[in-house]
Amino acid sequence: MKNKNVSIGLTNPKSPTNVGAVMRAAGCYQADAVYYTGLRYDRASAFQTDTQNIAAKTPLTGVDNWLDSIPESTNIVCVELAEGAIPLPAFEHPDNVIYIFGPEDGTIDQKVIDRASAVVYVPTVGCMNLAATVNVLLYDRLAKSVDTIANDALIRDSRDNNNKVKVTVSSK
Repeated sequence: MKNKNVSIGLTNPKSPTNVGAVMRAAGCYQADAVYYTGLRYDRASAFQTDTQNIAAKTPLTGVDNWLDSIPESTNIVCVELAEGAIPLPAFEHPDNVIYIFGPEDGTIDQKVIDRASAVVYVPTVGCMNLAATVNVLLYDRLAKSVDTIANDALIRDSRDNNNKVKVTVSSK
């Protein structure tokens, strides 16, 4: 289930709760790194909600500017409610990618959109919050992957220590 050079980019996130939830998603779906721009998260980071300490395994790094920070060889995929964007169910995920998400109360800069190899959106009525959108995108990537591991060992490794339930088949 390991991604191939997958990073998440958060444009000036305002909510430490959302960043914490994004970090958890990054850990669950094995993203390589999370980056963010802007100053709002730095001010709010004292209220960190990374309950599984994903930041110890997945770096969370502030950058000044997306276009100056992303290598030319990296695919930029913007995730935004933008006219002309590709609906996520029809999108084919690339390797060596950074998915850049807009802020909860704004949008991705047009210069970044123009540099992107693709712009995608989740076709919902209304908009989801940042963390929900990251989870949906990363799940879509996993669901379309040929490398998906789906077995009882993964379940045992992933579930809470208090969860020991098993599916049993009735003989009826």
